[in-house]
Amino acid sequence: MLLAIDIGNTNITIGVWSDGNLNGPWRMTTKQPRTSDEYGLFIKNLLEINGVNTAHLEAIIVSSVVPNIMYSFTRALEKYLGLEPIIVGPGTKTGLDIKAENPKEVGADRIVDAVAAYEIYGGPIIVIDFGTATTYDVVSEKFEFIAAITSPGIQISADALWSRSAQLPNIAIRKPRSIMARNTITSMQAGLVYGYIGQVEYIVQKIKEEMDNFNVKVVATGGLGSIIFPETKVIDEYDILLTLKGLKIIYEKNFKG
Repeated sequence: MLLAIDIGNTNITIGVWSDGNLNGPWRMTTKQPRTSDEYGLFIKNLLEINGVNTAHLEAIIVSSVVPNIMYSFTRALEKYLGLEPIIVGPGTKTGLDIKAENPKEVGADRIVDAVAAYEIYGGPIIVIDFGTATTYDVVSEKFEFIAAITSPGIQISADALWSRSAQLPNIAIRKPRSIMARNTITSMQAGLVYGYIGQVEYIVQKIKEEMDNFNVKVVATGGLGSIIFPETKVIDEYDILLTLKGLKIIYEKNFKG
């Protein structure tokens, strides 16, 4: 069994791969400070409550964009699960040719998503991850990471509205019945959701224009992508498990013939 863990700025996503099937995913918050014992006990109990015999784990692979928790987190996995995790980073074999000016600046999550999208859906492909930030990554038909666009995530945009405006409330992010809003909450929801749909469609259109290829496939992932995907025709596939699939693919590239 392979334990796959993606550490994002907001959530830590956990899943266990066994014989090609995924048990999970489960999530815990990232921002709450924890000791290695707290991480270890939580993860071990979480897995066992969900029927995973941790004694049968063969390997752990981790992608992270939160370096300041990695010492405690790594120690937790070693202490409570008895395995040294494989950390996706420089030196990890992915097959992806990163054409960025500084390849080390490309986050591990973006690399994992790009690998998964290309291997599963083919290339060229645009990968959109609706996370804390919304990222748009472009992978060529030659398996090259050729461009990256980053914008504030939907939740960040919502938080900015209510935290910086004294009379605006903290709202749930959902599409209102109509863009023609008649109260404060639905007016904010309309601006956030319809505005974000417009952003996605415009950015994807501009990428395709500059690539001179309007047949590029678009795959999305990330929790809030479930709100945007049904509302636009520019996203071809929505795959909430894309990152965990990518971690499995990268593990197999490195440790299986």
